[in-house]
Amino acid sequence: MTLSGNFSAKDETCLAGNRPTVYVCVTCRKAGATDEDPRPGALLAAATARAANGTGVTVTGVECLGNCSRSLSAAMRTPKSWTYVFGGLDAASDAPALVEGALLLAGAEDGILPWRGRPEPLKRGLIARIPPFDFTTTGGF
Repeated sequence: MTLSGNFSAKDETCLAGNRPTVYVCVTCRKAGATDEDPRPGALLAAATARAANGTGVTVTGVECLGNCSRSLSAAMRTPKSWTYVFGGLDAASDAPALVEGALLLAGAEDGILPWRGRPEPLKRGLIARIPPFDFTTTGGF
């Protein structure tokens, strides 16, 4: 399931070549929850798609991000950035933070999501930061 926001001319210019994608686990539910339908992860995905409308952010639902102990989970990346995985998200309130963070990441010249200006759910919920495929170290390893 891929849900894309509508692009405006301004968004097309700002995000040219570096459009962000938010991946939301649609199978996520809180620990101990019943097998209710729709799942809270699916609700977060739908809310994120609504929040992304008109921003240039693509929202894609995925079956599992393997972060069940800290669900609800989402990840974000751009073609030129690190990938960020977040957990402990709330379906009712954190969708705008995911979109805001994705736009912040798209604007980061170094491909690293800045701490300053990052929405609070993305500060407290960070699970992992994964380097891009073309990453090369500058250390001596």
